[in-house]
Amino acid sequence: MSDTEHHVPDDLPTHLTHFIDGEFVESVSGATFDVLDPVTNRPYATAAAGQAEDVDLAVAAASRAFTEGPWPRLKPRERARVLGRVADAVEASDARLAELETFDTGLPIRQALGQAQRAAENFRFFADLIVAQTDDAYKVPGSQLNYVNRKPVGVAGLITPWNTPFMLESWKLAPALASGCTVVLKPAEFTPLSASLWADIFREAGLPEGVFNLVNGLGEEAGDSLVRHPGVPLISFTGESSTGQLIFANAAPNLKGLSMELGGKSPAIVFADADIEAAIDSTLFGVFSLNGERCTAGSRILVERSIYDDFCARYAARAKNIVVGNPHDTATEVGALVHPEHFAKVMGYIDIGRSEGRLLAGGGRPENLPEGNYVSPTVFADVAPTARIFQEEIFGPVVTITPFDTDDEALRLANGVKYGLAAYLWTTDLVRAHTFAQNIDAGMVWLNSHNVRDLRTPFGGVKASGLGHEGGYRSIDFYTNQQAVHITLGPVHTPRFGIH
Repeated sequence: MSDTEHHVPDDLPTHLTHFIDGEFVESVSGATFDVLDPVTNRPYATAAAGQAEDVDLAVAAASRAFTEGPWPRLKPRERARVLGRVADAVEASDARLAELETFDTGLPIRQALGQAQRAAENFRFFADLIVAQTDDAYKVPGSQLNYVNRKPVGVAGLITPWNTPFMLESWKLAPALASGCTVVLKPAEFTPLSASLWADIFREAGLPEGVFNLVNGLGEEAGDSLVRHPGVPLISFTGESSTGQLIFANAAPNLKGLSMELGGKSPAIVFADADIEAAIDSTLFGVFSLNGERCTAGSRILVERSIYDDFCARYAARAKNIVVGNPHDTATEVGALVHPEHFAKVMGYIDIGRSEGRLLAGGGRPENLPEGNYVSPTVFADVAPTARIFQEEIFGPVVTITPFDTDDEALRLANGVKYGLAAYLWTTDLVRAHTFAQNIDAGMVWLNSHNVRDLRTPFGGVKASGLGHEGGYRSIDFYTNQQAVHITLGPVHTPRFGIH
């Protein structure tokens, strides 16, 4: 395992502020909170703690920029040029972004670099998409022409999580800005560092003042104020299902548009006819990459009984060899979990799992890493579908393996949780692959693959895993209103009321 000396980036900020109406500002109250480094769990910075009055200022700035500023009225190509410059800036500084993200989140540096590059691609993608956007027109010859006039909705509230924060912020910022909306971003309080970089990136790219606003703070304070604010017609949220329920309730009085990507407990179903080596590669990566802190993690592996024992043995042997260590070491495959609170949660589930399954690998902290939020990749076999570690989202490097005998049983196990975000299916039987995939309760299904996604496709879940879809044109649909305009081209027969 890797345990090289801890790396601290040069020029690391010691205090993070809000960014409102083109200026870096403190909280009105002066309140702050500590930001921890997950390798040492010691505070390395303070951040301004936003309250309702700070959100009010940010929403007011975004509202002025929307109603009075140029951004919503620019031609798509003009907005696309700005987004292209954002993508260029992110690409040019991807190593620095990855370094800061790794320091703030504990993600392995190689994986953080990939996320920074994906963030650039998100901006480039939506820059292209907004230029290529087409809308429907319908004609009744000699009678009527109907067309769709697409308009940005207004101020979008974006609430983002602490796992891969910079990339997931780009996932919301890019389509919102491409659509002509102005935004207020509330990043996760555990990981505000990379979000602080957006202000200078946007300013240098030529984004007008007030279009992008950032308010740091706790979810129950700054986040809740943003959700409840009557001047914010849209909320896009990524996070836990329980938080999504609160947002749903608190957004209801103002009938806000909601897009919520929530938790997951995604199954990976491996049939006996699968390419077992490829399935092991993919299911290991699918749950242990990004430290297991990913919503689409294939954290429940269901294996056909005839290959079950062999699969378990080979999977556990590989899991034991995964390199756990300092996130900044390029050899590291699993780094430090984001925060001591989350570390305690994951370790609590491992303790529960000892009585619910057969421990094949991991089960605690690596012996050579006595400090920091490190968890060995943990594998439990023979896990019953009623077990808590089978049913509940752990969001860490922990996986369950469960056998099945028939396709019907596999489907019942796959669908037997409250979540429905992703699913992974391993088989060489083409008919089984499609029929089984279409019967899984999941917003996304991958056949013989891990999570490799084309940005044009819809992203979202069913059941407790989300509300609505984003990705491609679905994102543009969320951030815009589609107004139907009807034009009469000929005489219209109208019943003549009041004529006798």
